[in-house]
Amino acid sequence: MQTDWHEQISQPEYEVELEEDVLVSMRDGIRLSVDIYRPKGKGKFPALVSFSGFGKDQQKLPTSPVWQPSNRLRGTGGHECGEQWYFVPRGYVQVIPDPRGVGKSEGESTLAYGQDGYDLIEWIARQPWCNGNVGMLGMSAFCWAQYQIAGTQPPHLKAIFPFEGASDSYRHGSYHGGILDFLGQMGANTCPSRVPGAVIGGVPRPTKVDDLTEDQIKSRIAELQNDPDIQCTPWLYALTLRPEIHPRLFGMLMHPFDGPYYQKMSGQPAMQKIKIPAYCGSRWDGWGMHLPGAFDAWDSLGTTDKLKKMLMIPVGMDRPFHEVQDVCLRWYDHWLKGKDTGIMNEPAILLFIQGANKWRYEHEWPLNVTQWTKFYLAPKGRLSTREPVKGSAPAVFTSNPWAMEADPVPKAIFETEALAQNLEVTGPVALHWYASILSRPLKARSWKGPASDGVGEIKPLTNNTDWYLQVKDIDVDGAERLVVEGWLKASRYELDEKRSKPYAPYHPHTRDLPIKPGEPVYYASDLRMTSNVFLAGHKVRLEIAGQDSPHGLGYHLPHMAEVEHTVYTDSERPSYLLLPVIPCGYVGAGEPDFPPAGPFRMPRYRR
Repeated sequence: MQTDWHEQISQPEYEVELEEDVLVSMRDGIRLSVDIYRPKGKGKFPALVSFSGFGKDQQKLPTSPVWQPSNRLRGTGGHECGEQWYFVPRGYVQVIPDPRGVGKSEGESTLAYGQDGYDLIEWIARQPWCNGNVGMLGMSAFCWAQYQIAGTQPPHLKAIFPFEGASDSYRHGSYHGGILDFLGQMGANTCPSRVPGAVIGGVPRPTKVDDLTEDQIKSRIAELQNDPDIQCTPWLYALTLRPEIHPRLFGMLMHPFDGPYYQKMSGQPAMQKIKIPAYCGSRWDGWGMHLPGAFDAWDSLGTTDKLKKMLMIPVGMDRPFHEVQDVCLRWYDHWLKGKDTGIMNEPAILLFIQGANKWRYEHEWPLNVTQWTKFYLAPKGRLSTREPVKGSAPAVFTSNPWAMEADPVPKAIFETEALAQNLEVTGPVALHWYASILSRPLKARSWKGPASDGVGEIKPLTNNTDWYLQVKDIDVDGAERLVVEGWLKASRYELDEKRSKPYAPYHPHTRDLPIKPGEPVYYASDLRMTSNVFLAGHKVRLEIAGQDSPHGLGYHLPHMAEVEHTVYTDSERPSYLLLPVIPCGYVGAGEPDFPPAGPFRMPRYRR
């Protein structure tokens, strides 16, 4: 009978002692303030470094109990370092710094952590309480830092566990499909970084725009203040007047296109330099940031296939990071303590299959058995594998930019018939479609002078829109569950043909292309990745909108123009959803005898 690996991993046996505000010198003389959580007692232990702009002091704040999910308002969304009270009693030292310019550390803040992370790891390895083996720990921003730091190849960094984190600062952390993810950055404002007091032309100049000249900053601010999207979002308009309110977000506004500004903060460029064992992963509903980051890591890590693993878990991820800490401990027991936990004897990938709600091992991604299937958009809201016919009527809808969260969102909906049998979709999802758009002035009230009656309109600067794309699982009672999501600003339809694949279109996001009113344009967008079984009797639904959904992330900057959208369904302009269909009866590399303990939140349907 096989032994449960949960019984083989380190068990709690130590009390915890904390040494606070220890100053560690970097190579340029700047000192970082660090907290060191150590097992109480004699001996040398492996160390885990948790590095992020959220800093060390937030990692001590009270958090909600495991049975009560936390959020950014309560339960602290910044507590992402991993649970000190889990790892340290099991024989690990956990070191949490304030990065430079954050909290009690010296210097100016930066999101380029590689050099300081290298220096801190090598300092740790020299300490009398460390056995010379160092790993890294933490999700989201702490995960992002792991890529940057591991890419510098510190000699004593033996393995990493980059779970639940973005890898591309532009596409995952700033602009989704070219659409500003501004509310998603609000939580980052809890980072206790300092803003230098330098002023240029009356405008405070935080380090987040130190690559721009004074004239470039002034010009971009004027452009933003004339943009209806910014004018109708007062919080962002205020940011153009007082950039110090949120330096990171101001930097995003100053840099609407991808380029060196984002690349130097991204983990992706460092991935090929990572040669040590790495265990990546995410939850299936981390569409905006963490989900694509995990698969970027799987594709791009420079380590050999034998030294990398990936775990995909159900929806949701609480703070502090605890759902997969048993897997993380098993990983580090193997690489930092030399214990045989059996983790390297298992297939490389472990997926949670939504809908079926079971675990399955795999050896590769995408799966070799994938049947790439086109589900065509058809008249009357149908979604079918039948090829379109000539002259099919398009779907037409007009956006309502003033809609609030509780209001229905205008959209085009395409849906299959009730499925006769289970349909497994595991892999990357993409939408290819033809559409035309026509922008009109938006009615608004505004001050036009003493003689004005306050009634006016906002004229769009260009003919443009934002595409919001969702695939949902509709159950027999009509309740829905979001499966995948994607975004694309219409003017960013340009593709990088060399990097694009049919199931993974790639946009350079280096310029806006003009769109003629009413002229059909070919668009292609990824809708991230999934593993979901649409059960017999359920339906596959595709929704295409021109604004964010109240059931979506609700984070994106609204496009403030009334836009008529026409989505074509005829044979001359075939539009289709590309799904990675898995054959019935497929069992993969088997099921785990002892899956991760969680606890996990399960996918839920809602009306």
